[in-house]
Amino acid sequence: MALIVHKYGGTSMGSVERIANVAKRVAKWMRAGHQVVVVPSAMSGETNRLLGLAKEINPNPSPRELDQIASTGEQVSSGLLALALMKEGIDAVSYAGWQVAVNTDSSFTKARIKSIDSKKILNDLNAGRAVVVTGFQGVDPEGNITTLGRGGSDTSAVAMAAALKADECLIYTDVDGVYTTDPRVCEDARRLDKITFEEMLEMASLGSKVLQIRSVEFAGKYKVKTRVLSSLTDPLMPLDQEMKSGTLITFEEDSTMEAAVISGIAFARDEAKITVLGVPDRPGIAYQILGPIADANIDVDIIIQNQSVEGKTDFTFTVPRADYQKALDILKGTVQAHIEAKEISGDPKVSKVSVVGVGMRSHVGIASKMFRTLSEEGINILMISTSEIKISVVIDEKYMELAVRALHKAFELDQK
Repeated sequence: MALIVHKYGGTSMGSVERIANVAKRVAKWMRAGHQVVVVPSAMSGETNRLLGLAKEINPNPSPRELDQIASTGEQVSSGLLALALMKEGIDAVSYAGWQVAVNTDSSFTKARIKSIDSKKILNDLNAGRAVVVTGFQGVDPEGNITTLGRGGSDTSAVAMAAALKADECLIYTDVDGVYTTDPRVCEDARRLDKITFEEMLEMASLGSKVLQIRSVEFAGKYKVKTRVLSSLTDPLMPLDQEMKSGTLITFEEDSTMEAAVISGIAFARDEAKITVLGVPDRPGIAYQILGPIADANIDVDIIIQNQSVEGKTDFTFTVPRADYQKALDILKGTVQAHIEAKEISGDPKVSKVSVVGVGMRSHVGIASKMFRTLSEEGINILMISTSEIKISVVIDEKYMELAVRALHKAFELDQK
């Protein structure tokens, strides 16, 4: 008998029929003798509907009240799932995040989990019940309801698995696992049987939307065995078949992983590049440029500073495209005159493409192969960034899909 945490996304909970299917699947695991905790998301589209109502009433809503409103979506889906389980003959109970409790800080709309009191859940599990706990939410030290940000149910589920010392955390979604790249961009994309937490963390941070990045961080930190699999399969499929489906995210680099130098190609479409030209090359200049950007809550990704020529240098960095104009306005409005920069230019139409793989640690020539492949396709590289297990390039957005397909083929990711 194992203790398993199931997480179901909004699509999986999107209708009464799909909730009934989730109940059938959970009941199957329970009847096989396993203890199951289920973390459901709100029904598909419900959170957007609730937040839309809030902003219709008040265009500048209080973050605390937004959390109060948004958290109700998960409460509804949890209650409905508990009822569906009871209909299947399973003793079930549902809890909101504050009832368990999932303790968080007070950062409304993007709270972080601090601890989970697992006593109540363990008592229910030992009494033979299925326990349904709302994803995406918790409670702060003052008793306020908080939410964890978009995709937060993934983080809730992994944190729950860590607190309960679960044998595995199963993330059920509308895709059947983690792919070598997005199948919509490259039809030769292949589902991976296994990927390491490090690789998954890079893939998530570089634009892969399969899992929320904080959930991967949590899983790696607490060594929670996590599997991504499809909720759209037959809920009554044989259990041994289901237990081996999808993609296992593991903290062990086994011998077969050594053979695969690159595990995947990640990309982010909506990037923008900003260059501050003719900057005085003196200590603290990077902070003077990026400090005001950070103060405006704009994420900076790749940063390059050119070699100094006659005491002047150029400073280039990327930001999300949605923040491009805001970042330019800050730089031109206050920073440029203060640091005596010659000019500020930008390009809002760039994309980032990355190759990711733990095999890079023990193989040479990955960068040269990547650059040669892009060169042969006539794709100019604007910026380069590397880490131990990834190489990222910034290119013109019109070449992004071509770059992904060419690199996928060059690194033979279509081969098993």
